[in-house]
Amino acid sequence: MKKAAIFLATGFEEIEAIGTIDVLRRGGVDVTLVTINDQAIVTGAHNIEILSDSFFTEEEFSEFDALILPGGQPGSNNLKAFKPLGELLSKFYEQGKLLAAICAAPIVLGGLGLLAGRKATCFPGYEAQLTGATIVDAPFVVDDNIITGKGPGMVLPFALAILDYLEGKATADDIESGLLP
Repeated sequence: MKKAAIFLATGFEEIEAIGTIDVLRRGGVDVTLVTINDQAIVTGAHNIEILSDSFFTEEEFSEFDALILPGGQPGSNNLKAFKPLGELLSKFYEQGKLLAAICAAPIVLGGLGLLAGRKATCFPGYEAQLTGATIVDAPFVVDDNIITGKGPGMVLPFALAILDYLEGKATADDIESGLLP
């Protein structure tokens, strides 16, 4: 079973986190909600509280296959400012493991230089922070081991792209058909 960590910080975009969690779990991915905060309950951008599964400082990430960043503000800025997460993302990138970010969260990858020479998308207005990326106007973009998504309304295609990457097209197609797109 593939394992994915979804990182939560105060001000995360709830629909992007929950939609991605839902699609991946339907597809058989073991999803862990990891907070970078010092409390297990994390408040999203629209004041919805989510209970995380673990704390960043307590998690061992070596067995994870994917790291996923929901967008939202100030959630994306909070993720970007958390240096240990940046170090982990860089390590996963070097190992060729999957990194995924949606909405404003691609700024985290852009700030680390991980999008240089790659195609990427993000919520309009954040393009300049995707340092070195070729910006694509699409619901989501897959470029090798990085998947970026445009925004909240694109969460299902984004999540299905992650599922396709982790579990294969047949699984992603099966889950998609059950969502009645």
